[in-house]
Amino acid sequence: MVEILVGYLLGSVSGSLLLGRIKKIDIRTRGSGNAGGTNALRHLGFRFALGVIIIDVGKGVLAAGWAPNMLGDAPSWQALACGFAAVFGHCYPVFHGFRGGKGAATAVGVLAATQPWLLVPLAITWVLTLVLTGYVGLATVLAMLSLLPAALWLGESTHVLIFTAALGLFIAFTHRSNFRNLAAGTEHRFERVRLVNWFRRSDGQD
Repeated sequence: MVEILVGYLLGSVSGSLLLGRIKKIDIRTRGSGNAGGTNALRHLGFRFALGVIIIDVGKGVLAAGWAPNMLGDAPSWQALACGFAAVFGHCYPVFHGFRGGKGAATAVGVLAATQPWLLVPLAITWVLTLVLTGYVGLATVLAMLSLLPAALWLGESTHVLIFTAALGLFIAFTHRSNFRNLAAGTEHRFERVRLVNWFRRSDGQD
């Protein structure tokens, strides 16, 4: 369908690669090689990463909120399909050699446009996992996997259940390198956000 293709094309507009062209930097040559907000934050700073996130979340909102209705009123499942296409496009962008990010920010935009209440369990799971472990990738995957049980508990439609299951599995797949790094003990950890470090007294050392 045309609307789903538009959703994919919107998803293919990568925030980090678009802004990177302005700065003449390809974020895929830095750090993890991922064209996402986390890698951008680590290597290009907060302002650049914020711009990336705004673009990536925004295209998810557009893909799920505008694209399905561009040719008239669309059924609810079509918004979810367009949103998933945008997440897929973010990870495999046609405009950038099919090398993109991992889809989390765009998925948040899709949820904001279609199932905003599901952002609550997603955010709670993400924050709790991050402060307990310090691993952003793990927090993101568990947050996305929490969507299906949350949708079941809220009594959402079959279409939403299929969407949340597919989204959770897909985001877990795109983060497979994080799991390999965890197994190898090389995954980057944000020590400053870990709960275990909140109450430690400073000893004057970095």
